[in-house]
Amino acid sequence: MNDNRIGDIISSDIQTKGLELLEDRPTTGSISAADQFSSDELERFWLNAKNIQESTITGCEPFPGEMLKPNSEAIMTESMLELMVAFYNASYIETYKFRKPADEIIQDSITIRVKINQFGRCRIGSEVFGSAMSVRHTKSSYVLAKFITSDGEVDSYPGQIQYFFKHTIDLPNGQMEHNLAYIRWYRPASTSESRYYFHIDDEDESCNVELWKSEFYDESRDCIIPVHNILCRFIPSKYRISTRSNAIEYLAINPINRKLQIR
Repeated sequence: MNDNRIGDIISSDIQTKGLELLEDRPTTGSISAADQFSSDELERFWLNAKNIQESTITGCEPFPGEMLKPNSEAIMTESMLELMVAFYNASYIETYKFRKPADEIIQDSITIRVKINQFGRCRIGSEVFGSAMSVRHTKSSYVLAKFITSDGEVDSYPGQIQYFFKHTIDLPNGQMEHNLAYIRWYRPASTSESRYYFHIDDEDESCNVELWKSEFYDESRDCIIPVHNILCRFIPSKYRISTRSNAIEYLAINPINRKLQIR
């Protein structure tokens, strides 16, 4: 926002001594990526972090970034087609109905395409996220994303991005390309689905490191999300709790703060 303000002053007719030294100059590397996307990233974070319940993101909206190689074209399996139909029907619940090519034709329903373009990485703002599809970038494939739970509350869940992909659907008003991620989500640490946190010096104060199981939930529609809903990355590490009878190994979730923080 500071850069934008300086740019406005430079482009105006106000004669301000010294601002000629701040004329725009080309930047390179990671600095240029931050320059290009910082304002868009701030706007996206504000929209989603402020109230995800009011965010109507389907995946076709512009996002501050791009898909990156490696990439390949793929034909969706029958199970993936079913998940995609469920995703689109939930995303466009008040406007359109979707179906697989082999499904019974329903009036005014939209048949989805069977092809997707898979990508191993995605840049969001100045940050690059990896996936399990790209072995070299699996360290950056662990992310947190916000969800609205069944009781209407907003919570964040950890998972591993399997791959990013683009998928196009044919709506009545034209083609719409969606930027999506396929993510497997980790299970909570206890059978009661409660959350475990680390505590400091046996006090009530807790830090933001959570314990989760290292196993995934079953695949479902929730595995498909717009890239816009990715909250941040985290560092996974193994954490073992020993008892007299046995030792239980958990996955410790250590969030990595984004460069732009909104409170």
